[in-house]
Amino acid sequence: MDYPALAPSELFSVCASGGDSACWQEFIRRFNPVIARSVLRVAIRHRGSDKSLIDDLIQETYLKICANQCKLLRSFVPQHPDSAFAFLKVVAASVAQDHFKASFAEKRAPETTADILEDVCIPARQERPEGELNHTERAVLISQIDRTLKAVVPVTELQRARTVFWLYYRVGFTAKAIAALPSLNLTTKGVESLLFRLIRLVREDFSDSEERNQGRKKGIQQAESF
Repeated sequence: MDYPALAPSELFSVCASGGDSACWQEFIRRFNPVIARSVLRVAIRHRGSDKSLIDDLIQETYLKICANQCKLLRSFVPQHPDSAFAFLKVVAASVAQDHFKASFAEKRAPETTADILEDVCIPARQERPEGELNHTERAVLISQIDRTLKAVVPVTELQRARTVFWLYYRVGFTAKAIAALPSLNLTTKGVESLLFRLIRLVREDFSDSEERNQGRKKGIQQAESF
């Protein structure tokens, strides 16, 4: 198929229907500039135009686009020739705004523990239990977990690790579906092994943080008792 010749709405439809790598390459070639500009505009307003942050938010935008079997693309209804570009501007800006809202809320968020991790690290395709975290709390925790991944995973492996982790836990891809992505160069067993290592590393880091916080609290209490 001649993907560059497709209209934007047609490209959306093909990608949402399980398009191959060439289809997604055309999607990125055509739409990445508008996604990147939209993210950058929001970041500049919040004084957060660091390149690594912009790259992270662009990646988050693609994760949102792919979520629930590309539900956003499947729900798109074009109103005029430039509708697709306007639509992606809104999606990218929304992702960036959510990030900065979560960053602000994090300053006032309750203490994060390894137990709370269970509420976040449930594969997205599984039904979540009643009483789960609300949207803002979940956004804060996701931000904290993502920072932990960046801290515990070697830089050379980080991009692939984050992509696998969040495609599984936020988008809902199975290990088999993730392994089918040619750019990752992983088997299904390889994906499962990587996910096991990542969740173990994140749990250990959260547990260590709990111990450090408890140690600080104990020290403060002892000091106050004198």
